[in-house]
Amino acid sequence: MAAKSFDLIVIGAGPGGYVAAIRGAQLGMSVAIVEREHLGGICLNWGCIPTKAMLRSSEVFHLMHRAKEFGLKADNIDYDLDAVVKRSRKVAGQLSGGIGHLMKKNKVTVFMGEATIPAKGKVSVKGDKGTEELTAKNIVVATGARARTLPGLEADGDLVWTYKHALQPKHMPKKLLVIGSGAIGIEFASFYNTLGADTTVVEVMDRVLPVEDAEISAFAKKAFEKQGMKIMQKAMVKQLDRAKGKVTAHIEVGGKVEKHEFDTVISAVGIVGNTEGLGLEELGVKIDRTHVVTDEFCRTGVDGLYAIGDIAGAPWLAHKASHEGVMVADLIAGKHAHPVKPETIAGCTYCHPQVASVGYTEAKAKELGYDIKVGRFPFIGNGKAIALGEPEGMIKTIFDAKTGELLGAHMVGAEVTELIQGYVVGRQLETTEEDLMNTVFPHPTLSEMMHESVLDAYDRVIHM
Repeated sequence: MAAKSFDLIVIGAGPGGYVAAIRGAQLGMSVAIVEREHLGGICLNWGCIPTKAMLRSSEVFHLMHRAKEFGLKADNIDYDLDAVVKRSRKVAGQLSGGIGHLMKKNKVTVFMGEATIPAKGKVSVKGDKGTEELTAKNIVVATGARARTLPGLEADGDLVWTYKHALQPKHMPKKLLVIGSGAIGIEFASFYNTLGADTTVVEVMDRVLPVEDAEISAFAKKAFEKQGMKIMQKAMVKQLDRAKGKVTAHIEVGGKVEKHEFDTVISAVGIVGNTEGLGLEELGVKIDRTHVVTDEFCRTGVDGLYAIGDIAGAPWLAHKASHEGVMVADLIAGKHAHPVKPETIAGCTYCHPQVASVGYTEAKAKELGYDIKVGRFPFIGNGKAIALGEPEGMIKTIFDAKTGELLGAHMVGAEVTELIQGYVVGRQLETTEEDLMNTVFPHPTLSEMMHESVLDAYDRVIHM
C-alpha cells in the first residue's frame, strides 16, 4: 500500500500537538495527527482540566462550610465523591470531544495508533486496523510526558496512587501521604485535605512549591498548615511497607528515619518524557534525561523534525506547549515565528490559596546581578478581597531599579491564576513601572492590588 503524503505530521494530540495541527491547517498545509490514546492528551483528559473540575467541587464544599460568614444557612453539608469524579470526567470528555470537532473543522486527518519514525520524513502508525505508512517533509513530536516513578514507591492503584488514580479514587483517603509538593502534588493535597483527609505532604527541597518565590512559598505553607495539612520539608520517603489497607512510610528527616502510617499515598515526584519507541535516537536526536534537546525554535537538529511541549523540557505547562505549536507551524510555513522564552511563561497552581507567578523570583533576580526594587501588597488591604471573604493573600512585584523593567511577579491568594496574566502582558509589552503606575485599574477589583504592589516598590503605595 502506498504511503499517504502530507505537508505536516504531528505525533501526539495534547495541547501542543493539536494546536500545531490546527495552525498548520490554517496556513494551508495538509496535516495529519497521530494519537495513541485520547485526543486532547493528558491535559484535557487526565491533567489540567479534570483536576480543576475536582478542585472547584472542593472549593464550593469549603465555601458551604463558611455559609454562616455570609449570612447564609446550610445544614448537613456533605459530598458524594463518586458524583464529584463523575462531573470531572464529564467535563474532560466534553472538551476531548471538542478536539475531534476541531480536527474535522480544520480538515486535519486523524490516525489513532502508535507512531514510530523509521526514517527522516516517514511515520509508521500501528493501529487497530494494521499499520499505515505516512510521509511528510516536516514532523512535529508532541508526545508529552508521564508520571515519574521511584524504586520502591511504585503505584499499585490501591494503596499507592499516581495522578490518574487520584482522579478516579476507589475510596476516600482517611490518612493521606502526598510525596512531592510541586503543582500536581499540592493540588491533590489541597483537594483531599478540603474534603476531610488527614493530609501530610513530604517535600525533599527546603520548602513547598520549590519553584516559586521563597516568600510566596512560606505564605502558602502557613495557609496549608492552618487548613490542617502537615508539611515535612527537607524530607524523603525512603521506603513504603504495604499491608492490607495500610502503608507504613519510612521518612528520613533531619538525618533520622521516622515511620508514619497511612491508608493512601499519592506519588507526585515529577514527570518523564515519552521518548521511547519513536526511533528518535536512531535518527540522531539528542535526548537528555528523557527530554528531547531542542533550540529556541524547537528544532531537534534533524532537518524537518521538531519537538514541542513536555517532551522538549521545562516549563512543563500546557500553555507553553500550545504556543510552541503555533510557533513551529508558523516557522514551517515561512512566517515570522517568535521563540518561547521560559521566563515569560506564567506558572499557576490551583490549590487553596491559589499561587501564580511569572518571571524571576527575588533570589533569581539578585543572582543575575540586578539591582532591584520590590513591592508587596496584602489582600487584607483590598476592598474586593474583604467583600469576597478572601482577605489572606499577597502580591509581590520585582523591578530593575535602573530601567524600571518588570522582572517578576508572584502572587498567592484567591483568583491569582486569573490576575497573573496582567503582568504577563506587561512583560510581553516591555512595560515599565511608570506604565503600570499610570494605568487606571477598575474599582472594586482584586486587580487593584497589582497596581498597589507596583506603587509599593517605589514608595508610593496608597492603601497600606
